[in-house]
Formats: sequence, C-alpha cells, structure tokens
Amino acid sequence: MTEALTLLSFGDGGWGDELLAGLWVTVTLALATLPGGLVAGLLIALGQISSERLLRRAARIYTTVFRGLPELLTIFIVYYGGQMALQALWGMFFDSYFEVNPFVAGMIALGLVFSAYSSEVFLSAFRGIPSGQWEGAAALGLSRWKTFRLVILPQLIRLSIGGLGNLWLILLKETSLVSVIALDELLRQTSVAVGVTKQPILFYSLACAIYLVLSLISARGLAHVERRVNRGEAR
Repeated sequence: MTEALTLLSFGDGGWGDELLAGLWVTVTLALATLPGGLVAGLLIALGQISSERLLRRAARIYTTVFRGLPELLTIFIVYYGGQMALQALWGMFFDSYFEVNPFVAGMIALGLVFSAYSSEVFLSAFRGIPSGQWEGAAALGLSRWKTFRLVILPQLIRLSIGGLGNLWLILLKETSLVSVIALDELLRQTSVAVGVTKQPILFYSLACAIYLVLSLISARGLAHVERRVNRGEAR
C-alpha cells in the first residue's frame, strides 16, 4: 500500500504529475473536438436533406467513409498523410521541415469521425420535425434562416441531445487512440508508467477509474442539459 501511494504521489518520486497532465490532455482534446464536430455534423445533415443532388451525394459519401473506416486508421491517415501533404506544400516556399502537431492531428481525425456520426443523429432529428413547420413559418413571413434559428433549431437540439450525449461519451474514450501518434494523453502516460514501474494492475486500474469518473460526470451533466432543453415539454 505504501509503495502504491509512493508511485501515485506528485513530485520526482511518483507519477501523479504525469497522470494529471495526461488527464488534462484527454479532457482538452475531447472538448476541443466537440464544437467543430457538432458544427460539421449539422452541416452534413443539412447537406443530406438538401434539394441539391450533388450535396446529398457528397454528404452520403462523407458519412459512409468516416463511419466505415476504423478510427485508428483515420488518425494515421490524418497525421501521416496530412504531414506529408503539408510538408510538400511547405517545401515549395521554405527550405525547412514542417511537423504536424499531434494534438491538432488528433482533434481533426476525431472530429471527422464525430461529425460523421453526429450528422446521422441530426438527420434523424430533422426527420422528426414536421415539414409543415417550415411552411407555417414561411406563411408568417419568416426567412428560412430565421425559421431555422427560431423554430427548427430548438426542436433539433431537443430531439438530438440524447444521441449526441452518447457520442460525447464515445469521443471521450476514443481520445485514448491518439496515443499512437505520441500525444501524451492519459493512456499513453499510463503505459509509460507501467513500462517503467512494472505495475500494470495499479496504473491500468487507476486509468479505468479515471475514465469511469469522467463518464459519470459527463452523464450527470448531460442529464442536466437534457432536463433544461425539455423543460417546456408537456408531461
């Protein structure tokens, strides 16, 4: 017990600092990915219900590709493929080496996957809103933008909040995948600690506990948000 407390302590003798730093990277990566993924998912869903056939086809291809590829493969493609492409472009103007930031690469890769899945959630929510509401708003003289912002969007949030909450929990766990591109998030720091101390049960059990706590906190927060958006619903 004393040895375990020593290994988990903060300072030069323990791994508490490293694990806390990894936890910070995990949470910030998930939070940084979420807004872009939500916006991109909403735009893709709008593309899927668009009257333009080209937009509908492009949106379907996007969701098919990024829902079909393994997340780990998407991370590799974005990190290594993006680095090669940017290095080639950089080399046309500068005689130096360009390196992609693993945090940014992980955020983009996870955002692509998250947006593909969230677009399906938004699409289902759109289908749950009667089309007559667009027509009724137009009859009142509202523009399509005002109709979307004032009439459709509040209902869209209410109908999609449950599915998006599940995707957030998945995103939180999938941040562990970016350890393969040398980003020092929680799982990578845990693996380093295990490699040095030869105490896999201690550190992996602690990592499990941390992820469970993050999930519980997120679930409580999502439940509060869901109650807020549903507060005007008739019981």
